[in-house]
Amino acid sequence: MTQVLQDFFTNSFLPSGLTNVERKKYLQKIRIIKHLYINGTNTNADICNTFKLSLPTSMALLNQLTAAGLVEKQGQGDSVGGRKPDLFGLKKHSFFVLSIQIERFRITLAILDNTHQILFEKTIPTIISKDFRIVEFIHKYASELITASKINSDKLMGVGISMPGLVSSQEGKNYTYFLQDQKSESLQSAFEKRFDKPVVIFNDAKSSCLAEFRFGLAKNKSNVLVISLDWGIGLGIIVGGKMHTGVSGFAGEFGHIPIVEEGLLCHCGKRGCLETVASGIAMVSKAKIGLEAGQTSILNTMIDNEIENLEPELIIEAANLGDQFAINVLSEIGISLGKGIAILIQIFNPELIILEGKIAEANQFITTPIQQSLNTYTMIQLKERTQISLSTLGKNSSLLGATVAVMEHIFKEQINSAKAEIN
Repeated sequence: MTQVLQDFFTNSFLPSGLTNVERKKYLQKIRIIKHLYINGTNTNADICNTFKLSLPTSMALLNQLTAAGLVEKQGQGDSVGGRKPDLFGLKKHSFFVLSIQIERFRITLAILDNTHQILFEKTIPTIISKDFRIVEFIHKYASELITASKINSDKLMGVGISMPGLVSSQEGKNYTYFLQDQKSESLQSAFEKRFDKPVVIFNDAKSSCLAEFRFGLAKNKSNVLVISLDWGIGLGIIVGGKMHTGVSGFAGEFGHIPIVEEGLLCHCGKRGCLETVASGIAMVSKAKIGLEAGQTSILNTMIDNEIENLEPELIIEAANLGDQFAINVLSEIGISLGKGIAILIQIFNPELIILEGKIAEANQFITTPIQQSLNTYTMIQLKERTQISLSTLGKNSSLLGATVAVMEHIFKEQINSAKAEIN
């Protein structure tokens, strides 16, 4: 890794011996790197407008970053009269992030570079619990992946981890899972000791929301809800152009609002939560009950009559093949989910709701019943101003969000450090 990159991302302080003018230029370079990381290629004019710099000043900064091996010309932009302007972007493989997505039944580890591309990936089947010892488990597999990747470990800037449960990123704790690893210190601190890198832990739904906010359908929008539909149900909230996490970081526990009087017992300890009737867990449970009662479905063949092999993806696949039983199960899930979404619309009045996750991949089999519920339970003045869309980021949104979370944390630390040194 170049010394310049170390200066920007891993040193706690500015290089010594800089004048006040040089310190300000250093700060501007950090901001330009962050801007290119989040927004991709930009012209010199774009940089000028964003940071209120003169054309010669921004060009000089871009040239210095190019000479340092961090930035390069990457084609040309559209012309508005005259010759096409050069596009500047971060050079591929300038730095990397280890992103880890913890789910209830699997853990995915991936190494992404500064262009947000997954270069190396590994998935480990497992079942997490409140007492699961996650730190050593993750570190073992992560070390193997880093070694196999043959990347320069100095270029690995940090570790972003998305996980289910009540997660406080500010405290670095998960209040639902991995409690054994948090007896003497926060989960974040335990991971940082093992990796010797900055680590950020993030709730999985909020991680997906951050990815949507930076790169997806929520970019440049002010009032958006991102609903993660997986084994559980999560919610990311964007209000006034900022992510809302609440005083403890727990805002968005959408799956645990009570919706069924005296309903089924939820794993959170309460009865009748939305997750008991509208999640991946509920979907599989409904399908199992139907199959065990003798319902005709191609699911029997797909699971080789082993009921424990049933997963949400298989039910969605069966629906896409025209299986009426699977379609009916999805419809029931969608109707219940729509009731919950109707509550959100009337509380938040969002411009956009993004559905993401495994269940969202059911497309019209889930969106149609949701819309039916909204027609019944939402005031028309609010409903007609809210667009419901399926995520365009694909299955890796949580991995991408965790990557951005750790890099934004690093950028913030570096910018604050640089500001503190300016007279």
